[in-house]
Amino acid sequence: MSQSTDEEVPTSEEEWRERLSEEEYEILRERGTEARFSGEYVDHYGDGVYRCAGCGEVLFEGETKYDSGCGWPAFYAAEEGNVVRTEDTRHGMHRIEVSCANCDGHLGHVFQDGPAEHGGERFCINSVAIDYDDDE
Repeated sequence: MSQSTDEEVPTSEEEWRERLSEEEYEILRERGTEARFSGEYVDHYGDGVYRCAGCGEVLFEGETKYDSGCGWPAFYAAEEGNVVRTEDTRHGMHRIEVSCANCDGHLGHVFQDGPAEHGGERFCINSVAIDYDDDE
């Protein structure tokens, strides 16, 4: 459900529930995680951009997507300023959560085991949290 960044971002959880599917709401608003290898974009590659499924903000360029074997879409770089990093200590782990800077939607996590030639980061992203746009 790609939204335009010109569209207003919901200000209440009720508005988010109206805009998003149940699965999108669970991932983007409740910080859920889809099952490994279940997402639409795990094996998807293209030259377009991946946008936030909540607000339409451009998050990742298609050329930065790679096969990490982790079971979720993986990118070695995010659009500067469009992704926010936050410490996440849930589930007895220490991870860095990534969220959309525009709407605060949960995207996934970033790890330091990505391609060394691209800075070593692996953005591990839920397919449900993103939409692919081939027009960019």
